This record gives sequence, C-alpha cells and structure tokens, in this order.
Amino acid sequence: MNSTARTRVKRDSYYEYNKYAQSPISQAKVIEGYFFKENLLKEMVIRKVNVTLCAILTCCVISAFVSYYFAMSNEITLNTLSRQVTTLNDENSELQNHLDKLKSFNNVDNTMAQQNILQKAATVMEVPAVTSSANLETKKTLAGNMDLAIGY
Repeated sequence: MNSTARTRVKRDSYYEYNKYAQSPISQAKVIEGYFFKENLLKEMVIRKVNVTLCAILTCCVISAFVSYYFAMSNEITLNTLSRQVTTLNDENSELQNHLDKLKSFNNVDNTMAQQNILQKAATVMEVPAVTSSANLETKKTLAGNMDLAIGY
C-alpha cells in the first residue's frame, strides 16, 4: 500500500505541476466493506510445504509398491522351491525304501554265500520205487458215541 500511496502522491504532484487540471481525478470506490487482507507469503510457504509433502508421500507410496512387488515375487519363488523340496523328499523316501529292500536282499544273499548253506547237489541219488502195503482203512460209523452236554 505504501508504494501505491507514493504513486498517487507523485501523480497528484504531477497534476499540480503541469496544471492540466485544478484537482486530481477522483474516483468513487466500486466495492465498500471490510475485507480480509491476504497474506500471500504465508500462502506461498504453505503451498510449497504441501507440494513437498505430497512429493515425499508419492515417493513413499511408489517405494511401498515396488517393495511389495519384490516381496511377493520372493514369496512365489520360495513357495515354488518349497514344493520342489517336498517332492524331492518324497522321491528320496521312496528311493531309500527301495534301497533298503535291495540291501536286505543283498545281505541275505551274501550271508547265504558265506555260510554255504545252499549248495547244489554233487550227485543225484536214485531210489527204487517202494510198493506200499499199508492200506488205510477209514471206518465211518453211523451212530457213534456222542457225549451230549446238558446244561451249561
């Protein structure tokens, strides 16, 4: 306001010096009333702070999305590896059971070979046929002695 007042004073003095008019042009106020005086510096500072905070918040949100993406991709990779490990453990268990079975057969075979229990016959013995004279007679009795139990 000070700069405009000086300008008016200079304008007024300009009119007085040049004597174009006896009095300066006076204008009536277009709007009258009490108006809040705006503090432009304060608003500019607040606007700059808000823009800075919005930029920081945007960076934080973007970094959160990027970190979430990497976390999810790592979790998917870990789940895949976990499934593969479980499958390999199951296959390993089946193979271990098969190996134990083969080892037991191998152990039995080695023991039999060491003890020499099963041997092939060196010679074949021939035995003459024997006629059987004992005839087994089975007697069936129609009414046999039966012990009947009465009661308990």
